[in-house]
Amino acid sequence: MGNLIRIWWVRRIGAFAALIILALGLASGVFAQAAKKTPTHAPPTAGQQPAAGVAPAANVDPKELVRHAADAEMANEKIANSYTYVQRSETKKIDGDGKVTSTESETSEVMVLYGEHVERLIAKNDQPLSAKDAAKAEDKINKFMDERKNETEEQRKKRLADKQKDEEQAKAYVAEIADAYNFTLDGIEKINGRDAYKISAEPRPGYEPKSRFAKFLPKFHFKIWIDAQDRQWVKLDAEALGDASYGLFLFRIHKNSRFLLEQTRVNDEVWLPLHIHGRIDARILLFKSLNQELDFTYRDYKKYRAEIKLGGTTPATSP
Repeated sequence: MGNLIRIWWVRRIGAFAALIILALGLASGVFAQAAKKTPTHAPPTAGQQPAAGVAPAANVDPKELVRHAADAEMANEKIANSYTYVQRSETKKIDGDGKVTSTESETSEVMVLYGEHVERLIAKNDQPLSAKDAAKAEDKINKFMDERKNETEEQRKKRLADKQKDEEQAKAYVAEIADAYNFTLDGIEKINGRDAYKISAEPRPGYEPKSRFAKFLPKFHFKIWIDAQDRQWVKLDAEALGDASYGLFLFRIHKNSRFLLEQTRVNDEVWLPLHIHGRIDARILLFKSLNQELDFTYRDYKKYRAEIKLGGTTPATSP
């Protein structure tokens, strides 16, 4: 049950973060229009003067900034799909007094198979897998490969149609973000030695969600940093302002749950995940309490070409 909850949590948080991020890439027109209506500029504080060639925050038009970020994110997404990496996840369970009662971790290789990212578990609690667990991990990969290898044309079309439907629903959802928030351009900060524009988003009073998932939006506020040179998002910090429910009784995230995401520039061509951290206080199915910290780190990025035949992947660049 605990592992299923962790997987569900990661997918939900990942979806929430992606929706905010995709707002820059997929709903730029609406977002930019909102920024134009309610622009707020704050000058950089002492020690935050931009580098040569970077426009001061007071001179930046939020509409143009978001438009560039949208274009960068769309191009970035295509390149990111061709990278493999190693992911480490750590789960800390916390009791009612705020003390950590247990810590578990899993490390996985994330490969590109049949054009999709697929995980292979390689370590638990920073120790190599037992022979039994290693066999299970390999069986999981083989099962995926067999499914894709033996997939009928009808099954493939349905899978791709379902994927397209999900993408269209996500686009419709993110279009609401501009209506749900008031945006403020706060200034310029250094992120990993690079100048980044900092934008704050606060729920707009009177906003009424139109889609099922959009009811999360008034319950969160967030800050996002956009690289001043690449116009690519670098960091996202979101916090729950009140309880947020998913489903009738399935899941409720409590106030002050917080999620932090960071990206890094790889091979001077793409921005990829570096770190994700979440502190969640929630209730599952009305009776099960969930109080955890989850931490994800990413490393060893390599660019690959995905093979569409049995046999995995072929390096496109030297390791």
